[in-house]
Amino acid sequence: MKLPNHVTLLEVGPRDGLQNEALPVSAAHKVELVRRLLAAGCRDIEATSFVSPKWVPQMADNTEVMAGLPRQPGVRYSVLTPNMKGLEAALRCQPDEVVVFGAATEAFSQRNINCGIAESFDRFAPVVAAAHEAGVKVRGAVSCALGCPYQGEVSADEVERVVVLMKGIGVDHCGIADTIGVGTPLKVQAAIERALRHYPLAEVSGHFHDTYGQALANILACLELGLHVFDTSVAGLGGCPYAKGATGNVATEDVVFMLHGMGIATGLDLDALVDAGAYISGVLGRPPVSRVGRALLAKRGVAVNAP
Repeated sequence: MKLPNHVTLLEVGPRDGLQNEALPVSAAHKVELVRRLLAAGCRDIEATSFVSPKWVPQMADNTEVMAGLPRQPGVRYSVLTPNMKGLEAALRCQPDEVVVFGAATEAFSQRNINCGIAESFDRFAPVVAAAHEAGVKVRGAVSCALGCPYQGEVSADEVERVVVLMKGIGVDHCGIADTIGVGTPLKVQAAIERALRHYPLAEVSGHFHDTYGQALANILACLELGLHVFDTSVAGLGGCPYAKGATGNVATEDVVFMLHGMGIATGLDLDALVDAGAYISGVLGRPPVSRVGRALLAKRGVAVNAP
């Protein structure tokens, strides 16, 4: 087994992590979080979402956030753009990458975006084409690839169906997302292998929630396949409004601690990540979800109450 020497972590805390917070987080706090993530070495950051504020009010300040972000060589900011209206607004803010998503099950697609899988890709096709015309890369995410809150089990065949649809409309990168955190290592490997039939290794990534405590094990299972790109969220921020009980994305600090312990480079500064996680957790008025974050803060003598 040959593990990767280097892993790229795409930091999704500012968007996926914060989007479901009930209390508003100011644009200034979001920009400051990004600044701290940059100081920790993050170079791939999901910054905001261009969706209707009616559905995701936390992202209503998307234009203000994008205007406040530091622009540095080698830093890529991605934004979620589920439709043409969102893409048009996003392109005015000069993102480096846009993100579209398709559910692995009809049930989740209907509950999440009020249309079936095939119709959702009819909507995404012009978004992908317009993004490419503007010279912007498109990343896709297969939601509920390991389990659905409405359907239950999800087969590898269902995952591959969506991967094929993504490839068909020209999506450049395919992320396999365990939206409700029910995936286990062998099932994760099966889903990833289906994506690798259609995308090169460098253009497949894993996105894991830690609802059942499986996220690190699932990342290790992906590493065994050579996968070297993962989404993570500082302080373990996040969840899913359509999946009752789904906890946050796997914490960036926890993943970095594991990878560094395995001798795998990330380019990230763990102590600075802990600082960033403590900052945004303070803004939210609660301790970090990250176990590594809490442990290192306690080691520093900082009082942290476990959630």
